[in-house]
Amino acid sequence: MGAERLHGVLAVDGPSGTGKSTVARRLARELNAAYLDTGSMYRAVTLAVLRAGRSPEAPEAADVALDASIEVGTDPSAPSILLGGEDVAEEIRGEAVTTSVSAVSAYPQVRRRLVELQRSIIAEQLGKGPGGIVVEGRDIGTVVAPSAPLKVYLTASAEVRATRRGGQDRRAGRSVDPDATLLAVRRRDELDSGRAESPLRPAKDAVTLDTSKLDVTAVLARLHDLASERGLVEREVAG
Repeated sequence: MGAERLHGVLAVDGPSGTGKSTVARRLARELNAAYLDTGSMYRAVTLAVLRAGRSPEAPEAADVALDASIEVGTDPSAPSILLGGEDVAEEIRGEAVTTSVSAVSAYPQVRRRLVELQRSIIAEQLGKGPGGIVVEGRDIGTVVAPSAPLKVYLTASAEVRATRRGGQDRRAGRSVDPDATLLAVRRRDELDSGRAESPLRPAKDAVTLDTSKLDVTAVLARLHDLASERGLVEREVAG
């Protein structure tokens, strides 16, 4: 019995709190694929803006973001994000970055620069030979990889997503105000869906999956089934 391997690009989009990062990373591990968290890239350049003492809404914020040196790892067992050579994986998940990332990621020039980098990473992974990559974000199926053979859009109610985010914050040792968290989730949805450049929305040919009442195992199983149905999963024969 051999291991399973993903071929091609599997795009996973959706707003925060739908479980896309968890299931995308786990699916990549199970299918021996690379994994790209595009959201971490936007968070890293947002951190650069904050460290430079710039307001995310100020015009010069885009210049700082464009000048930021970032590197992202694609190993699903140990994904990494570096800013100026420094590991910032923990810091980019803090409240300061979370509340500012939508504003910074809305700048068209910032999105264009990072989309170019994301496409380069995808092409590099696919160029290594047999294998694939699971890419997650908010515009993968619509902008970054519109020709991906499988596009999945995860969704869930704002209340469920706020509860999940609150749980993540508690586990990370951060204080949680449920009402404020729900407001923040709804505000980010509005910002991400309303921006002029690459708004958050499902691709026309995406499979939409509501995760409100599904646990990680159920969502993972559905994604695996979808990939298999599309002929993207092959079993490697051992020996």
